[in-house]
Amino acid sequence: MVFGLALLAGLWWWIGQSKMGYTFHAVICQPIVMALPFGIVAGDIGTAMQIGASVEMVYLGMVAAGANIPADECLAGCISIPIALTTGMDPATAVTLAVPFGLLGVFQDQIRRTIQAAFAHKADQYAAEGNTKGIDRCATVYPLALGFVLRFPIVFAAIYLGSDVVQNILDVIPEWLTHGLAVTGATLPALGFAITIFIIGKNIYLPFFILGFFAVQYLGISTMAAAIFGTCMALLITFLRRENASV
Repeated sequence: MVFGLALLAGLWWWIGQSKMGYTFHAVICQPIVMALPFGIVAGDIGTAMQIGASVEMVYLGMVAAGANIPADECLAGCISIPIALTTGMDPATAVTLAVPFGLLGVFQDQIRRTIQAAFAHKADQYAAEGNTKGIDRCATVYPLALGFVLRFPIVFAAIYLGSDVVQNILDVIPEWLTHGLAVTGATLPALGFAITIFIIGKNIYLPFFILGFFAVQYLGISTMAAAIFGTCMALLITFLRRENASV
């Protein structure tokens, strides 16, 4: 199981951040999306989805302005979800593991961009020679090959060789520290919601956020039910606005 998770996670990070065609890049990189195949391989879909949802909350409102990512949510999910599944780590603690890897992914991306600058200069040389196939290779083949070398070994080794190490570390960590990590991880999703509200930037939408929060906390409805109700309300408001505009 560990080998399968390590192989899948390494390939997932490589493919996800390679941005091939940009078609499904934003979807593939989300922790909640990758949690399903990780759960299938590990044989525990429910736990994987809980961990993926917890990690997703941290990066919910993240925007890569000018293609400069503030954190690599794909790497965070590819590392934290498989390791949490193999070590029995709870979702809150998995979040604290995901955050530093998300930041490390940014440094890795800067290294990749620096090296890849050589491909642009090589493409200029091919353009001067009229070599269109060479330009295509500089734009596709070379970046994909470099991305595989820089991404796959890191994730594969971290999961395949590191899960036992992580488990040993968890065994010697005092209970008070483990509890502190869990509490910290439980508060980090609030950051994702705060960023989302900041991005929305309109006070008129704030009551909907408060309504959903209190509906979950005091009425006891599930998050999925709140999402369904929220979608219906959004569609209803949109349809009413269109109807009023056409009158």
